[in-house]
Amino acid sequence: MSNPPLWLRGPIPNIHADLQGVAHGLLEALEEVKHAIESLPSDKLWLKPYGAASVGFHLQHLAGATDRLFTYARGDALTDSQRTALVAEQAAGANGGEKSIEQLMNDLERVIDLAIEQLRSTDPSGLHEPRYIGGKKLPSTVTGLLEHAGQHASRHGGQVVTTVKVVMAISS
Repeated sequence: MSNPPLWLRGPIPNIHADLQGVAHGLLEALEEVKHAIESLPSDKLWLKPYGAASVGFHLQHLAGATDRLFTYARGDALTDSQRTALVAEQAAGANGGEKSIEQLMNDLERVIDLAIEQLRSTDPSGLHEPRYIGGKKLPSTVTGLLEHAGQHASRHGGQVVTTVKVVMAISS
């Protein structure tokens, strides 16, 4: 029998109970993505089946969006490097990207590792503090950003799993 879903394996050590769902969402998405791409040939990474986003785009977007959401949750503005990465991410979505599966997975694992460390150091008494997103200063809270990051990871992780299945089915 395979492992139960990550959220049924108990709490992630040293993360406050209010943030367990975020941690589980991030880590489960990473686990599912790793399993899904095991069978994906590298020449299929940037295929856009039936016009849908490619596996490569979802991997790059998942890492980039998680990084940006956690930056805003800290109360920081995006760096020039993050803005440049966002432009590259958008271009990869439209035209295909240049990164390999290994590069994309290294980026994703690094971002999720940093996110988990940030969750461990997040003071639960500040979860309802306001945060503002982007140049328009759209309102949110620390909790809002972190919970969205976990949900967003789950959504794109699922899209990777599905897109790999579609790409493999139409390629055989």
